[in-house]
This record gives sequence, structure tokens and C-alpha cells, in this order.
Amino acid sequence: MPTTHPTSTDAPAPGLTVVLGGSGGLGAALVVRLRGQGVEVLDIGRRTRPALDYLDAGSIEACAQQVADRLAQNGQPLARLIVATGFLHGDTGSGQRTEPERSWQHLNADALAHSFAVNAIGPALVMKHFLPLLPRQGRCVAAFLSARVGSIGDNALGGWYAYRASKAALNQLVHTAAIELARRNREALCVALHPGTVDTALSRPFAKTGLQVRPPEVAARELLAVLDGLDPAASGGFFDHLGQPVPW
Repeated sequence: MPTTHPTSTDAPAPGLTVVLGGSGGLGAALVVRLRGQGVEVLDIGRRTRPALDYLDAGSIEACAQQVADRLAQNGQPLARLIVATGFLHGDTGSGQRTEPERSWQHLNADALAHSFAVNAIGPALVMKHFLPLLPRQGRCVAAFLSARVGSIGDNALGGWYAYRASKAALNQLVHTAAIELARRNREALCVALHPGTVDTALSRPFAKTGLQVRPPEVAARELLAVLDGLDPAASGGFFDHLGQPVPW
């Protein structure tokens, strides 16, 4: 079982770190934390130029091209790609607002399609366009924020069909991409991360009493420590904010 190894975070990782979803609660905290470590960070989201829109495949390719151009111009590698995007509830873009389903009676085709578009299909296209930008030699990291509720083995409560299923799909995509990435670079790390319950707009309405709800700044620190401590043998895995494996 892969384990984490404490490493020093005093010296910034060489190269560029890209955070997709860097304007969200946890994504923004990751950007602040990384920049505080002296890391060069490019945050990309729905309000950047070019904007990242998972419902527009062309926008994902355009964002990847922006990163490729910057890497070529500065002669630097892409050291880390962190995908901090996700959809649990809200507007699906069709004028319909959706909430996590408590029963199969609440299943809705538009809500299911939107959850898969944001939580699985969008990240899959990120893999297509961004993972080839990672170097072929040396340590590099691709991390995708998942969720424990995407674990099939850990599902004892049911409900939340769209979110659970789309995050489970993301986990499979990450595991599959990690296998291909290892053929290009044996030192590459590609993992899914469960950040825990974080005080953000995504989870705030569902943070029940008794759950360990943590500020985004704390979650960001924990997740970056996990990434710094994982070795290449952990690639393709699913880990929580303490570095412990999460069952598939």
C-alpha cells in the first residue's frame, strides 16, 4: 500500500503549477498557499481569459494552448496540474436548479447530464489536452479533486446519485490516465484526492453538525502536504486529506 513521505515545502517546486478552478473556495486557497510558498501559479477558471467552461470543449483546448504557449515562452516545465472543480448543486444551465437526490424518485436527466459534464467529462478533456504538457522526465503531479461519496465501497447511505456516480467516473478516469501517464514518465504522479468537508459554497448547505468542517486554507495546506509526500508508486490512487487511501 503506497504511503506518504514527509517532505520539505520550503523550496518551491521548479516549473509552473496550473490550478483549474482557481477562483473557487478551495481552488483559491490552493493558489494563495502555493504562491505563499514561492511557487509560480497560473489559475484558470470561468472568469479568466481564456475562460474554462466544461460545457464548451473548445475552451478546454484553448486554455491548454495558453499553458503550452507560456511554457514554451518561459522555457519551463509544467510541474503540477491541480483540478479543483466540481458540481454538487445549483443551476444546471437549463434554468433548472438541482439539489442532491435523496431517492431515485428525484433523478432528473438534465441534472445527471450536468453533473457528469462537470465532474467527469470536463476533467476527461482536461486529461486529453493538459496531461501531454507534463514533462517526460522528472517528478510531476496531476491531481484531481474527487469526493469520498464517489467511493462505491464506502457507500453505506445511498442517495446523491448524480454526484456519487460522476465522481466515481472521475476516479476511474484518473486511475486509467495514471497508467498511460506512467508509460511516458515513470516519475509522474496522477491521483484523485478527497479534501474532506470544506467550508465552501459547494458543501456548506450539507455540512451537518458533528462533521469536521475545515476552512479552505486548512484543507489546501493538507492537500498540498499529501501531494508533496506521495511517491510515484501511489500514482493512480485515491487519497484523503490525511494521505490515507480511500476505497474505490
